Formats: sequence, C-alpha cells, structure tokens
Amino acid sequence: MLLSRHAWRDWRRGRPFWGGLVTVLAGTEISILPLAPLEVMLQQGIAGLPSVLLGLMMILMGLSAWVAPHYRGLAGVVTVLLAVAALVMSNLGGFLLGTFLGIVGGSMIFAWQPLPAPAEPTPPPSRTPPPTGTTRHDDAPTAHTPSVDTY
Repeated sequence: MLLSRHAWRDWRRGRPFWGGLVTVLAGTEISILPLAPLEVMLQQGIAGLPSVLLGLMMILMGLSAWVAPHYRGLAGVVTVLLAVAALVMSNLGGFLLGTFLGIVGGSMIFAWQPLPAPAEPTPPPSRTPPPTGTTRHDDAPTAHTPSVDTY
C-alpha cells in the first residue's frame, strides 16, 4: 500500500492535477444542468445542446491536462475561453458556478509548472597538494611590514 501511495503522489505531482480536477467538475456541472428535470429547468429544446457540448469540451480539457501535461498552456487557455462562452450560451455558465470553476481550473492548469529534476550532489573538492614546482596563490609568501609601536 505504501508503494501505491507514493506512486499516486508522484503521478499527481507530475501534472496539473488539481486544475484538471476543478475543470472536470466545472464541465460536469455545466453539462448536467440542461439535463435536469423540467421542474428545475425550463424546457430548452435545441438550446441545451451548446451547454452539453461546452461541458464535454471542458471535461476533455481537464483530462488532457492529466494525460498530456506538456499541453497545459493550450488546455488552460481553451478552458478559460470555454468557461466564458458558457456564461453566455449555457444558463449563465451553470448558474455562474460552472463558469467560476472553469476559470479557476483553467488558470490553475495554465499556471502549473513541473518540478525541476533534483540535481545530483557534487563531490566535495579534493584537498590534494598541488604538483611540485607550482605555487598556489594562497601559498605565496606574504610581505610583512614591521610593526612600529609608538608610545
């Protein structure tokens, strides 16, 4: 179990996981609202189709941030644009919650940076004496000035 927990943590840290999760939640919220019962929503007809398509595209962008983190810039920008378009095309972007989550998730995807690879430790400098016949700077004789004591 310990191995799987470390593997999960390494996988999650190697990609914009939280931004992708927020984006998937936003897309789910936007695409589910048009499919709600008629008591909750007005009958939309063909007008509900853009809501479902925008939500599915946002879910796709969140999943692509997980699968291909090197495309995080494109996925983040497209997610924010889809969230803003959903504000106009889909019940105020899922009653503003889907648009807000989409903007936050897309921003998190765009801003994510991979961790730098850990540097290999360098060995400490060796303290071997210099070859004979050469003088190092710190071995050079220093000129002493006589101290003069004045009373």
